[in-house]
Amino acid sequence: MNISARITNRLGEHTVTLSTDGRESALTVPSKLQGYGSSANGGELLFLALATCYCNDIYREAKKRGISVTSVKAHVSGEFGGEGEPAQNITYRASVDAKAPREEILDLMRHTDTVAEIQNTLRHPRSLVLTECEANEI
Repeated sequence: MNISARITNRLGEHTVTLSTDGRESALTVPSKLQGYGSSANGGELLFLALATCYCNDIYREAKKRGISVTSVKAHVSGEFGGEGEPAQNITYRASVDAKAPREEILDLMRHTDTVAEIQNTLRHPRSLVLTECEANEI
């Protein structure tokens, strides 16, 4: 699966385009009130990625087990220190409503935590490289 995310930002405009295997979609994220930048910061979006991944993966893993899930709630929190410092104390909690015995739902939730790709990306970091810079003088 090939995934990318692009933003274009200029005064009063913040455009987000997501793509998975060539299928594009737009995500509405307003610009900051002062006009430049995003109203959502990177930490918020990182935590959203963790919550979204867990939610989507609950449905995927439940389907494999023949469990009908009707609702998922996920809440991610953590702390950021000074500029350039990574997040610390990242935790998340979840609630799942499903048509299955409680122990099966809990087993599904624990299993999903071990296979959630974004969670595993943070648990087992890989290299991240800035491959190209383009500066345009105006």
